[in-house]
Amino acid sequence: MMKNLESHPIDRSSDDVAAPGDIGVPVSVRIRERIKRASERFHANDNIAGFIAPGELEQLQVEVEGKVLGMLQSLVIDTESDHNTRATARRVARMYVQEVFRGRYQPAPRVTDFPNIEKLNELMIVGPITVRSACSHHLCPIIGKLWIGVLPNERSNLIGLSKYVRLADWVMSRPQIQEEAVARLADLLEESMRPDGLALVMEADHFCMQWRGVKDMDSKMTSSVMRGSFLKDPTLRREFLALMGNGFRA
Repeated sequence: MMKNLESHPIDRSSDDVAAPGDIGVPVSVRIRERIKRASERFHANDNIAGFIAPGELEQLQVEVEGKVLGMLQSLVIDTESDHNTRATARRVARMYVQEVFRGRYQPAPRVTDFPNIEKLNELMIVGPITVRSACSHHLCPIIGKLWIGVLPNERSNLIGLSKYVRLADWVMSRPQIQEEAVARLADLLEESMRPDGLALVMEADHFCMQWRGVKDMDSKMTSSVMRGSFLKDPTLRREFLALMGNGFRA
């Protein structure tokens, strides 16, 4: 079974859980203080599921709703008589906590791996996988395609096809920049599978360019990570890029 590489379980025998004196303290403050006591990061693209006690995610969503409502009011948007925005704060809070940023707040998906009984050592490619993320600079969508190439060895762990999609979705569902997202997913797959080679290529549209700023609708960003045999063997790299079918070249 794959480990949750980014989990830090709460010690419920300590003062990590809410104490009576915490009543009235925002849940975000309680979670943040736990993370700081553990000397861990809580950057936008970090998973903090291990620091969230049962029931606190729902409390966090309520807190976010209140903050979003304040933002709408500061934008001079009538959230009382305008039927279109009356429940916007609630919808936005649910979207951030439960959907588009859930990779920050939910533990890693359970992924069963299998030993490489047949000692497979040929190139495997998964993709294109549709990925959705958000730029941490403006919280605008990043939407694109991801290809994963794996060169296993007899000691590698193999995972099911759908698990690549689940892991990609878990990592991508956070605010981040594309280059870091691809590298983090590569780390996760490499530690789990232990292949001889691993390659990831992601091509995406960035709405921070298309929706605002220069409003360039045609530009895409392509990021690649090559590990092990893919980095050392140009023939293998060319085979992977050719089989992707998008005209990429080594």
